Amino acid sequence: MTIEWKTCLKIGVSIFLLYLGVQYWPGIAGVLSALLGAAAPLLIGCVVAYIINILMSFYERHYFPKSTNRYLCKSRRLVCMLGAAITLIAVIVLIVALVLPQLGACVQTLFALIPGAIAKLITGLEEMNLLPENLADTLSGIDWKSQFSSIMGVLTSGIGSVMDVVINMVSSISSGVVTGFLSLIFAIYLLLGKDKLKGQFDRVLRHYMKKSWYENTMYVLSIVNDCFRRYIVGQCTEAVILGLLCTVGMLILRLPYAAMIGALIAFTALIPVAGAYIGAGIGAFMILTVSPVKAIIFVVFLVILQQLEGNLIYPRVVGSSMGLPGIWVLAAVTVGGGIMGIMGMLVSVPVTAALYRLLRNDMNQTSARSDTLPEKGAQEQRKKEQEEP
Repeated sequence: MTIEWKTCLKIGVSIFLLYLGVQYWPGIAGVLSALLGAAAPLLIGCVVAYIINILMSFYERHYFPKSTNRYLCKSRRLVCMLGAAITLIAVIVLIVALVLPQLGACVQTLFALIPGAIAKLITGLEEMNLLPENLADTLSGIDWKSQFSSIMGVLTSGIGSVMDVVINMVSSISSGVVTGFLSLIFAIYLLLGKDKLKGQFDRVLRHYMKKSWYENTMYVLSIVNDCFRRYIVGQCTEAVILGLLCTVGMLILRLPYAAMIGALIAFTALIPVAGAYIGAGIGAFMILTVSPVKAIIFVVFLVILQQLEGNLIYPRVVGSSMGLPGIWVLAAVTVGGGIMGIMGMLVSVPVTAALYRLLRNDMNQTSARSDTLPEKGAQEQRKKEQEEP
Protein backbone atom coordinates (compact mmCIF):
# COMPACT_ATOMS: atom_id res chain seq x y z
CA MET A 1 0.00 0.00 0.00
CA THR A 2 1.55 3.28 -1.16
CA ILE A 3 0.87 6.58 0.55
CA GLU A 4 0.91 9.69 -1.63
CA TRP A 5 2.85 12.76 -0.60
CA LYS A 6 -0.36 14.84 -0.66
CA THR A 7 -1.87 12.61 2.02
CA CYS A 8 1.24 12.98 4.18
CA LEU A 9 1.16 16.75 3.68
CA LYS A 10 -2.51 16.94 4.74
CA ILE A 11 -1.83 14.85 7.85
CA GLY A 12 1.18 16.99 8.76
CA VAL A 13 -0.69 20.26 8.30
CA SER A 14 -3.63 18.94 10.35
CA ILE A 15 -1.34 17.89 13.21
CA PHE A 16 0.46 21.26 13.10
CA LEU A 17 -2.82 23.20 13.19
CA LEU A 18 -4.06 21.05 16.07
CA TYR A 19 -0.85 21.79 17.98
CA LEU A 20 -1.23 25.53 17.38
CA GLY A 21 -4.85 25.37 18.52
CA VAL A 22 -3.97 23.63 21.77
CA GLN A 23 -0.86 25.71 22.48
CA TYR A 24 -2.39 29.11 21.79
CA TRP A 25 -5.99 28.41 22.75
CA PRO A 26 -6.44 31.44 25.08
CA GLY A 27 -5.49 33.83 22.29
CA ILE A 28 -7.65 31.98 19.77
CA ALA A 29 -10.57 32.02 22.19
CA GLY A 30 -10.14 35.77 22.63
CA VAL A 31 -10.14 36.33 18.87
CA LEU A 32 -13.25 34.15 18.45
CA SER A 33 -14.98 36.01 21.28
CA ALA A 34 -14.18 39.35 19.64
CA LEU A 35 -15.46 38.11 16.28
CA LEU A 36 -18.69 36.85 17.85
CA GLY A 37 -19.15 40.17 19.63
CA ALA A 38 -18.65 42.07 16.38
CA ALA A 39 -21.03 39.75 14.52
CA ALA A 40 -23.66 39.83 17.28
CA PRO A 41 -26.05 42.14 15.34
CA LEU A 42 -25.87 39.85 12.31
CA LEU A 43 -26.48 36.70 14.38
CA ILE A 44 -29.36 38.30 16.26
CA GLY A 45 -30.78 39.51 12.94
CA CYS A 46 -30.67 35.98 11.54
CA VAL A 47 -32.53 34.63 14.59
CA VAL A 48 -35.15 37.41 14.42
CA ALA A 49 -35.60 36.87 10.67
CA TYR A 50 -36.00 33.11 11.13
CA ILE A 51 -38.69 33.53 13.79
CA ILE A 52 -40.56 36.23 11.87
CA ASN A 53 -40.32 34.16 8.67
CA ILE A 54 -42.37 31.35 10.23
CA LEU A 55 -45.33 33.68 10.80
CA MET A 56 -44.61 35.57 7.59
CA SER A 57 -44.80 32.37 5.52
CA PHE A 58 -48.17 31.61 7.12
CA TYR A 59 -49.48 35.05 6.14
CA GLU A 60 -48.11 34.68 2.60
CA ARG A 61 -50.06 31.47 2.13
CA HIS A 62 -53.28 33.31 3.03
CA TYR A 63 -52.69 36.74 1.46
CA PHE A 64 -54.65 36.42 -1.77
CA PRO A 65 -52.78 33.24 -2.79
CA LYS A 66 -54.66 32.75 -6.07
CA SER A 67 -54.70 36.38 -7.14
CA THR A 68 -52.85 37.39 -10.32
CA ASN A 69 -53.11 41.10 -9.62
CA ARG A 70 -49.68 42.66 -10.10
CA TYR A 71 -49.96 45.05 -7.15
CA LEU A 72 -51.11 42.32 -4.77
CA CYS A 73 -48.26 40.05 -5.84
CA LYS A 74 -45.67 42.80 -5.37
CA SER A 75 -47.05 43.86 -2.00
CA ARG A 76 -47.37 40.31 -0.62
CA ARG A 77 -43.84 40.12 0.78
CA LEU A 78 -43.84 43.56 2.44
CA VAL A 79 -47.38 43.35 3.83
CA CYS A 80 -46.87 39.88 5.27
CA MET A 81 -43.54 40.87 6.83
CA LEU A 82 -45.08 43.92 8.51
CA GLY A 83 -48.04 41.83 9.70
CA ALA A 84 -45.75 39.20 11.24
CA ALA A 85 -43.57 41.83 12.94
CA ILE A 86 -46.57 43.72 14.32
CA THR A 87 -48.08 40.48 15.63
CA LEU A 88 -44.92 39.51 17.52
CA ILE A 89 -44.42 43.02 18.94
CA ALA A 90 -48.05 43.12 20.09
CA VAL A 91 -47.69 39.78 21.88
CA ILE A 92 -44.50 40.88 23.65
CA VAL A 93 -45.99 44.23 24.69
CA LEU A 94 -49.14 42.50 25.98
CA ILE A 95 -47.13 40.07 28.11
CA VAL A 96 -44.92 42.82 29.55
CA ALA A 97 -47.90 45.05 30.26
CA LEU A 98 -49.71 42.24 32.07
CA VAL A 99 -46.79 40.86 34.09
CA LEU A 100 -44.36 43.62 35.11
CA PRO A 101 -46.70 46.13 36.86
CA GLN A 102 -48.44 43.52 39.00
CA LEU A 103 -45.15 41.73 39.73
CA GLY A 104 -43.65 44.98 41.02
CA ALA A 105 -46.76 45.62 43.13
CA CYS A 106 -46.52 42.13 44.62
CA VAL A 107 -42.86 42.63 45.56
CA GLN A 108 -43.70 45.93 47.30
CA THR A 109 -46.61 44.29 49.10
CA LEU A 110 -44.41 41.42 50.22
CA PHE A 111 -41.74 43.74 51.62
CA ALA A 112 -44.47 45.67 53.45
CA LEU A 113 -45.84 42.46 55.01
CA ILE A 114 -42.51 40.91 56.03
CA PRO A 115 -41.91 43.13 59.13
CA GLY A 116 -45.35 42.31 60.57
CA ALA A 117 -44.86 38.61 59.85
CA ILE A 118 -41.48 38.62 61.64
CA ALA A 119 -43.02 40.36 64.68
CA LYS A 120 -45.83 37.78 64.82
CA LEU A 121 -43.29 34.96 64.52
CA ILE A 122 -41.20 36.32 67.38
CA THR A 123 -44.31 36.74 69.53
CA GLY A 124 -45.40 33.17 68.82
CA LEU A 125 -41.97 31.77 69.67
CA GLU A 126 -41.96 33.74 72.92
CA GLU A 127 -45.37 32.35 73.90
CA MET A 128 -44.10 28.80 73.27
CA ASN A 129 -40.90 29.55 75.25
CA LEU A 130 -38.71 28.56 72.29
CA LEU A 131 -36.50 31.66 72.39
CA PRO A 132 -34.09 32.69 75.15
CA GLU A 133 -35.26 35.79 76.99
CA ASN A 134 -32.25 37.92 76.01
CA LEU A 135 -32.59 37.01 72.33
CA ALA A 136 -36.34 37.65 72.36
CA ASP A 137 -35.82 41.15 73.87
CA THR A 138 -33.15 41.93 71.27
CA LEU A 139 -35.31 40.81 68.34
CA SER A 140 -38.36 42.63 69.67
CA GLY A 141 -36.39 45.88 69.95
CA ILE A 142 -35.39 45.88 66.26
CA ASP A 143 -37.38 48.16 63.98
CA TRP A 144 -37.84 45.68 61.15
CA LYS A 145 -39.69 48.16 58.95
CA SER A 146 -36.82 50.64 58.95
CA GLN A 147 -34.31 47.81 58.39
CA PHE A 148 -36.15 46.60 55.29
CA SER A 149 -36.53 50.19 54.09
CA SER A 150 -32.76 50.65 54.32
CA ILE A 151 -32.21 47.36 52.48
CA MET A 152 -34.55 48.49 49.70
CA GLY A 153 -32.69 51.80 49.56
CA VAL A 154 -29.37 50.02 49.07
CA LEU A 155 -30.85 47.78 46.38
CA THR A 156 -32.37 50.67 44.47
CA SER A 157 -29.43 53.05 44.82
CA GLY A 158 -26.80 50.45 43.95
CA ILE A 159 -23.15 50.32 44.89
CA GLY A 160 -20.77 53.07 43.82
CA SER A 161 -21.20 56.65 42.82
CA VAL A 162 -24.31 57.85 41.09
CA MET A 163 -22.28 59.13 38.14
CA ASP A 164 -20.70 55.71 37.51
CA VAL A 165 -24.10 54.05 37.60
CA VAL A 166 -25.54 56.60 35.17
CA ILE A 167 -22.58 56.28 32.78
CA ASN A 168 -22.75 52.48 32.77
CA MET A 169 -26.51 52.54 32.27
CA VAL A 170 -26.31 55.01 29.38
CA SER A 171 -23.50 53.01 27.76
CA SER A 172 -25.40 49.73 28.05
CA ILE A 173 -28.62 51.24 26.72
CA SER A 174 -26.83 52.91 23.81
CA SER A 175 -25.01 49.70 22.90
CA GLY A 176 -28.25 47.72 23.10
CA VAL A 177 -30.13 50.24 20.95
CA VAL A 178 -27.43 50.22 18.26
CA THR A 179 -27.25 46.41 18.27
CA GLY A 180 -31.02 46.11 18.10
CA PHE A 181 -31.27 48.65 15.26
CA LEU A 182 -28.58 46.91 13.18
CA SER A 183 -30.13 43.51 13.87
CA LEU A 184 -33.54 44.79 12.76
CA ILE A 185 -32.13 46.26 9.53
CA PHE A 186 -30.32 43.01 8.74
CA ALA A 187 -33.43 40.94 9.51
CA ILE A 188 -35.53 43.12 7.17
CA TYR A 189 -32.94 42.69 4.41
CA LEU A 190 -32.97 38.91 4.88
CA LEU A 191 -36.76 38.70 4.83
CA LEU A 192 -37.23 40.90 1.77
CA GLY A 193 -34.57 39.10 -0.24
CA LYS A 194 -34.87 35.59 1.14
CA ASP A 195 -35.63 33.97 -2.22
CA LYS A 196 -32.66 35.64 -3.92
CA LEU A 197 -30.33 34.82 -1.01
CA LYS A 198 -31.50 31.22 -1.00
CA GLY A 199 -30.75 30.92 -4.73
CA GLN A 200 -27.28 32.46 -4.29
CA PHE A 201 -26.49 30.15 -1.37
CA ASP A 202 -27.60 27.16 -3.42
CA ARG A 203 -25.43 28.20 -6.38
CA VAL A 204 -22.35 28.63 -4.17
CA LEU A 205 -22.80 25.18 -2.64
CA ARG A 206 -23.32 23.57 -6.04
CA HIS A 207 -20.21 25.24 -7.44
CA TYR A 208 -17.76 24.49 -4.63
CA MET A 209 -19.06 21.10 -3.41
CA LYS A 210 -19.14 17.67 -4.90
CA LYS A 211 -22.59 16.44 -5.82
CA SER A 212 -22.70 13.92 -2.96
CA TRP A 213 -21.52 16.51 -0.44
CA TYR A 214 -24.05 19.02 -1.71
CA GLU A 215 -26.92 16.53 -1.45
CA ASN A 216 -25.89 15.48 2.06
CA THR A 217 -25.53 19.12 3.18
CA MET A 218 -28.95 20.08 1.85
CA TYR A 219 -30.45 16.96 3.44
CA VAL A 220 -29.02 17.84 6.87
CA LEU A 221 -30.07 21.51 6.57
CA SER A 222 -33.61 20.54 5.57
CA ILE A 223 -33.97 18.27 8.61
CA VAL A 224 -32.53 20.90 10.98
CA ASN A 225 -34.84 23.56 9.54
CA ASP A 226 -37.87 21.27 9.81
CA CYS A 227 -37.07 20.39 13.43
CA PHE A 228 -36.62 24.03 14.46
CA ARG A 229 -39.78 25.10 12.66
CA ARG A 230 -41.87 22.30 14.17
CA TYR A 231 -40.44 23.00 17.61
CA ILE A 232 -41.15 26.74 17.51
CA VAL A 233 -44.68 26.33 16.14
CA GLY A 234 -45.47 23.46 18.52
CA GLN A 235 -44.09 25.20 21.62
CA CYS A 236 -45.94 28.45 20.84
CA THR A 237 -49.21 26.60 20.24
CA GLU A 238 -48.82 24.56 23.41
CA ALA A 239 -47.91 27.69 25.42
CA VAL A 240 -51.01 29.55 24.22
CA ILE A 241 -53.27 26.59 25.09
CA LEU A 242 -51.69 26.20 28.52
CA GLY A 243 -51.94 29.93 29.27
CA LEU A 244 -55.61 30.06 28.30
CA LEU A 245 -56.45 26.98 30.37
CA CYS A 246 -54.58 28.42 33.35
CA THR A 247 -56.41 31.77 33.08
CA VAL A 248 -59.83 30.15 32.74
CA GLY A 249 -59.18 27.78 35.64
CA MET A 250 -58.01 30.60 37.91
CA LEU A 251 -61.07 32.67 37.04
CA ILE A 252 -63.33 29.72 37.92
CA LEU A 253 -61.50 29.19 41.23
CA ARG A 254 -61.57 32.96 41.91
CA LEU A 255 -57.80 33.22 42.31
CA PRO A 256 -56.11 36.63 42.04
CA TYR A 257 -53.92 37.79 39.14
CA ALA A 258 -55.57 35.32 36.73
CA ALA A 259 -54.76 37.10 33.46
CA MET A 260 -51.24 38.06 34.51
CA ILE A 261 -50.27 34.60 35.79
CA GLY A 262 -51.85 32.98 32.73
CA ALA A 263 -49.66 35.16 30.48
CA LEU A 264 -46.63 34.36 32.62
CA ILE A 265 -47.30 30.61 32.48
CA ALA A 266 -47.69 30.82 28.69
CA PHE A 267 -44.40 32.70 28.35
CA THR A 268 -42.37 30.40 30.61
CA ALA A 269 -43.92 27.32 28.95
CA LEU A 270 -41.74 28.11 25.93
CA ILE A 271 -38.90 26.61 27.99
CA PRO A 272 -39.43 22.83 27.83
CA VAL A 273 -39.80 20.78 31.04
CA ALA A 274 -38.54 23.46 33.47
CA GLY A 275 -40.53 26.45 32.19
CA ALA A 276 -43.84 25.53 33.77
CA TYR A 277 -42.23 25.12 37.20
CA ILE A 278 -40.58 28.54 36.91
CA GLY A 279 -43.95 30.12 36.13
CA ALA A 280 -45.61 28.15 38.93
CA GLY A 281 -43.06 29.38 41.47
CA ILE A 282 -43.48 33.03 40.49
CA GLY A 283 -47.28 32.71 40.36
CA ALA A 284 -47.47 31.05 43.79
CA PHE A 285 -45.18 33.74 45.21
CA MET A 286 -47.46 36.48 43.92
CA ILE A 287 -50.67 34.85 45.19
CA LEU A 288 -48.95 34.29 48.55
CA THR A 289 -48.97 38.07 49.10
CA VAL A 290 -52.78 37.92 48.98
CA SER A 291 -53.63 34.63 50.67
CA PRO A 292 -51.49 31.58 51.60
CA VAL A 293 -54.54 29.30 51.22
CA LYS A 294 -55.16 30.52 47.67
CA ALA A 295 -51.47 30.00 46.89
CA ILE A 296 -51.80 26.34 47.91
CA ILE A 297 -54.98 26.00 45.82
CA PHE A 298 -53.10 27.49 42.85
CA VAL A 299 -50.21 25.03 43.21
CA VAL A 300 -52.60 22.06 43.37
CA PHE A 301 -54.54 23.36 40.37
CA LEU A 302 -51.37 23.89 38.33
CA VAL A 303 -50.07 20.40 39.17
CA ILE A 304 -53.32 18.90 37.86
CA LEU A 305 -53.17 21.15 34.79
CA GLN A 306 -49.57 20.11 34.15
CA GLN A 307 -50.55 16.43 34.25
CA LEU A 308 -53.37 17.10 31.79
CA GLU A 309 -51.07 19.11 29.54
CA GLY A 310 -48.21 16.61 29.71
CA ASN A 311 -50.35 13.56 28.94
CA LEU A 312 -52.89 14.96 26.46
CA ILE A 313 -51.86 18.30 24.96
CA TYR A 314 -48.05 18.19 24.67
CA PRO A 315 -47.80 14.74 22.99
CA ARG A 316 -50.34 15.77 20.35
CA VAL A 317 -49.07 19.28 19.73
CA VAL A 318 -45.27 19.02 20.20
CA GLY A 319 -44.27 15.44 20.92
CA SER A 320 -45.66 13.86 17.78
CA SER A 321 -44.30 16.64 15.56
CA MET A 322 -40.77 16.42 17.00
CA GLY A 323 -40.59 12.63 17.17
CA LEU A 324 -38.22 12.80 20.15
CA PRO A 325 -38.71 10.51 23.20
CA GLY A 326 -39.30 12.21 26.53
CA ILE A 327 -36.04 10.96 28.08
CA TRP A 328 -34.04 12.69 25.34
CA VAL A 329 -36.02 15.91 25.81
CA LEU A 330 -35.11 15.91 29.50
CA ALA A 331 -31.46 15.11 28.75
CA ALA A 332 -31.27 17.86 26.11
CA VAL A 333 -32.79 20.46 28.44
CA THR A 334 -30.44 19.48 31.29
CA VAL A 335 -27.26 19.58 29.21
CA GLY A 336 -28.29 22.68 27.24
CA GLY A 337 -29.23 24.57 30.40
CA GLY A 338 -25.92 23.66 32.01
CA ILE A 339 -23.94 24.93 29.01
CA MET A 340 -25.86 28.03 27.88
CA GLY A 341 -28.55 28.66 30.49
CA ILE A 342 -32.04 29.59 29.30
CA MET A 343 -30.88 29.93 25.68
CA GLY A 344 -29.39 26.44 25.87
CA MET A 345 -32.72 25.05 27.07
CA LEU A 346 -34.50 26.61 24.10
CA VAL A 347 -32.01 25.47 21.44
CA SER A 348 -31.03 22.05 22.78
CA VAL A 349 -34.36 20.29 22.08
CA PRO A 350 -34.59 20.99 18.30
CA VAL A 351 -30.86 20.30 17.88
CA THR A 352 -31.24 16.96 19.66
CA ALA A 353 -34.36 16.19 17.62
CA ALA A 354 -32.43 16.87 14.39
CA LEU A 355 -29.54 14.62 15.46
CA TYR A 356 -31.97 11.93 16.57
CA ARG A 357 -33.81 12.02 13.22
CA LEU A 358 -30.55 11.93 11.22
CA LEU A 359 -29.28 8.96 13.21
CA ARG A 360 -32.61 7.14 12.94
CA ASN A 361 -32.85 7.68 9.18
CA ASP A 362 -29.26 6.51 8.66
CA MET A 363 -29.80 3.38 10.73
CA ASN A 364 -33.04 2.60 8.87
CA GLN A 365 -31.31 2.99 5.51
CA THR A 366 -28.41 0.81 6.63
CA SER A 367 -30.71 -1.94 7.88
CA ALA A 368 -32.76 -1.76 4.68
CA ARG A 369 -29.62 -2.18 2.56
CA SER A 370 -28.41 -5.08 4.70
CA ASP A 371 -31.80 -6.78 4.33
CA THR A 372 -31.75 -6.48 0.55
CA LEU A 373 -28.19 -7.81 0.15
CA PRO A 374 -28.99 -11.46 1.10
CA GLU A 375 -32.03 -11.37 -1.17
CA LYS A 376 -29.91 -10.09 -4.07
CA GLY A 377 -27.29 -12.74 -3.39
CA ALA A 378 -29.94 -15.47 -3.38
CA GLN A 379 -31.41 -14.20 -6.66
CA GLU A 380 -27.99 -14.16 -8.34
CA GLN A 381 -27.25 -17.66 -7.07
CA ARG A 382 -30.55 -18.98 -8.45
CA LYS A 383 -29.85 -17.27 -11.77
CA LYS A 384 -26.44 -18.95 -12.03
CA GLU A 385 -27.93 -22.35 -11.20
CA GLN A 386 -30.53 -21.93 -13.94
CA GLU A 387 -27.87 -20.94 -16.49
CA GLU A 388 -25.64 -23.93 -15.70
CA PRO A 389 -26.25 -26.99 -18.00
